[in-house]
Parts: sequence; C-alpha cells; structure tokens
Amino acid sequence: MRGNVRSKIAAAVVPATPEAVIKAARLIRNGGLVAFPTETVYGLGSNASDDAAVLSLFTVKGRPFWNPLIVHVDSIDSATALVDLEERGSVLARENWPGPLTLVARRRSGCAISRLATAELETLAVRVPDHPVALSLLATLGCPIVAPSANLSGFTSPTTAAHVADSLAGAVDLILDGGSCRVGLESTVIDLSGPHATLLRPGGVTIEKIERLIGPLAPACSRTESVTRSPGMLHRHYAPSRPLRLNAHDVRPGEVLLGFGRVPGATLNLSQQADVEEAAANLFHMLRALDRRDVTVIAVSPVPSIGLGVAINDRLRRAAAGKDEPVG
Repeated sequence: MRGNVRSKIAAAVVPATPEAVIKAARLIRNGGLVAFPTETVYGLGSNASDDAAVLSLFTVKGRPFWNPLIVHVDSIDSATALVDLEERGSVLARENWPGPLTLVARRRSGCAISRLATAELETLAVRVPDHPVALSLLATLGCPIVAPSANLSGFTSPTTAAHVADSLAGAVDLILDGGSCRVGLESTVIDLSGPHATLLRPGGVTIEKIERLIGPLAPACSRTESVTRSPGMLHRHYAPSRPLRLNAHDVRPGEVLLGFGRVPGATLNLSQQADVEEAAANLFHMLRALDRRDVTVIAVSPVPSIGLGVAINDRLRRAAAGKDEPVG
C-alpha cells in the first residue's frame, strides 16, 4: 500500500514522449499511479474501474473517502457510455469538450467505474480534458481514468511537473512532464442529475458561457450537498502553508503581496494588465512561489468577480478559510 509516502523511491519525472505515455498506460493498467498534465492542473491518475488502485489514490493524497473523483474520458461517446447526459449535458459537452468542464450525471446501469470513485453515489462526475498528453494517455490506455489534482489533499494544486514532485515525491510511479498547465484552475462542475442544472464549483468555463447555452444555473442547496457531489468543495482547500489576507490594498510587516493590476509593492503579480485569464493561469504557481518560511502572510490584491475571476475568488476564499470556517 502507498500509505507511507516516504516508503518508495521518488517517481521519475520524464518528458511526455509517446514512449513515456505508453509506459504510463501500462503502469495504470497494472494498478499504478501516474501524474499527468491537463489544461487545468496536473492530475494523479489511476484506473477508474480498479478498486485497489482507486483506494491507493485516496491513500496517497490523504483524501476523504466521501469526496468523489472526476472520471476523465477521451470523448463524448465514452462519457455517454457511463452516464446519461440528457439534452442539457449533450449541449454543454458539444460546446465545451474537450475542455475544463465537468458534468455530474446519473450513472448508467452496469457502469464499471469503481464505487469508491463516486463515494457510493448514483451520480458520476465526468469530463474530457483538453490536453494532448492527457488525451493520448486515455486513448493508449483504452479505459477511463480518475484523476484528482496531483497533490496532498487540501493544499495548492500543481500546475507543473515540479510541483507534483514537491508534493508527492516517492508516492507515485511516474510523473509525465507536459509543461505548464494552460488554464491553471480546475474545471467548472455542473450537476445535471436533478430537475435544475446546478453550479457546484466555478472553474475554467465561465458561468456566463454555460448560462448562454442552457439557461440560468441554480446554486447548490447546501454546503453539504455541494461537498458530497463535487470534488474541490472542502471548506478549506487549495491552501498554501502560509495564511492569506484577501482584498489587500497595502503590505504589512512580514507580508508579501500577490498583486493584480498595476499595484505598487507586489512581490509577484497575477496580471499587471488585470487580465483574469492570465491571473487564473498564474494563481497556483505564484501562491506556491510565495509560500516561504520567511513569509508571515501572503496578502492578495482584489480580483474582480468577472469571468474567470469568479473561480479565482472561490479558490482564494477556500485557501484563506480557517480549518473549521465555512466558505460561500
């Protein structure tokens, strides 16, 4: 069992060549864990139908077993073999897949995905990633992969292979290096299992785009509902080890400033041009860079809740929350 993170020789970080992808597929097929790039963040992949492999993934991440996983597939057809997307889901899938959108839908009878991956729910979270390495791995393997972010549960998500190695060195079998992630934030999650399409997590596809396609989204009825139906909804999540101070307009002693727009005194700047897409791509990378022992607090400039700014602020609020403090 991989529960002891220090018990294995550190996994190799290798360029994501065709030969390395074949090796990664073989490892996953045999029950191993492989980190690989997507357009959102690096995922930690295991065979979605292998109970032992899925259990190993939960153990390595220290992830609560009631927190479901997202199943990654290579096409809309592969997704519809697992879940009933209905008309709303089909519209969203055609317009956004491959891409940073996850759809939660009723699993089909006979679906072979491990019940551990779904926290024993009758729903399944699925998406088609928009990254050539991820799609090549899925095609080579020939079966779905569950792939939460490749880091210890609750901490800052990885957007480079080096981030994965820092978080999970010695705990995984292989790390495929496909460069920096383009989007840099996890996928948007929409629940289609009820009468109203419900936003469970903002992410790489904007709410405005989704609502243009299928109409207004309902909010989750409760925090408990969103946590149990969707990954990435823990009250404290995406967090560096140093505390965050949000909506900062100054820099206090012992702090570093993560800026947005043209602000003086920023140690790093998410986007000097105040571009929320650039800020999203930089967010986790820069939080990691500022998470240093000589830093008391990471102060963060205000980011407008427009477009991807909604998802950025969701991640920042969860990263800044106390362990027992609710978010939202």
